[in-house]
Amino acid sequence: MKRTDSNGEPADALALRALVWTLAEPDRALRLISLTGLDPADLRARITEPTVLAACLLFLEQHEPDLVACAVAIDAKPEALVRARHELEAA
Repeated sequence: MKRTDSNGEPADALALRALVWTLAEPDRALRLISLTGLDPADLRARITEPTVLAACLLFLEQHEPDLVACAVAIDAKPEALVRARHELEAA
């Protein structure tokens, strides 16, 4: 059973929206690729895997300004992104 955030959005859907936001800025996207060890082809192939989505959310958590900016941009609370990562890691 997929858990949802306070807006009723499943963790994987919230993580996907955060990932789209992350990849929209080239420098941030390159930093994600560099720090997670994912290459673009691997990311495309595994984009719906909970471990990949959790890694992308952890990437945002590790740089609070990005976490907050992402939350604002996708109309979510930073805490919801953190909860989503925990849920995806437990999946």
